[in-house]
Amino acid sequence: MSFRQVFDAERLKRETERRARDDAERARQEADEARSLQLYEILAADPGFLAEKKLTLEHTRYTVMLEHTDFRLRAYFEDAQINVTAADKRSATTITAAPTKQEFVDSVEQALVVLAQYLADETV
Repeated sequence: MSFRQVFDAERLKRETERRARDDAERARQEADEARSLQLYEILAADPGFLAEKKLTLEHTRYTVMLEHTDFRLRAYFEDAQINVTAADKRSATTITAAPTKQEFVDSVEQALVVLAQYLADETV
């Protein structure tokens, strides 16, 4: 083999590896977004309950938020994990309240349970 052939083979190998990494990252992001939409749809299925608890439901890429005038509940989907947080807006000195509670879970069902626990903590 010539130097050129070895170089071209190395370049091709690296390009193939880069494409595989990009494809894997894209698939991960699509899965995270699909799971965030799944949680959003579960929460949106009962608008009466949300209104009763004075919650506004929002969805942005990878994130589901339940907003209340006094607190914010948030589920952020990344790398097949869900970061669920609760933040108290009553004592916040800035527009974004810092999380006061945080838990990492692996499934939409677990995120739903943690969100329910955090909501119960805030409304009891």
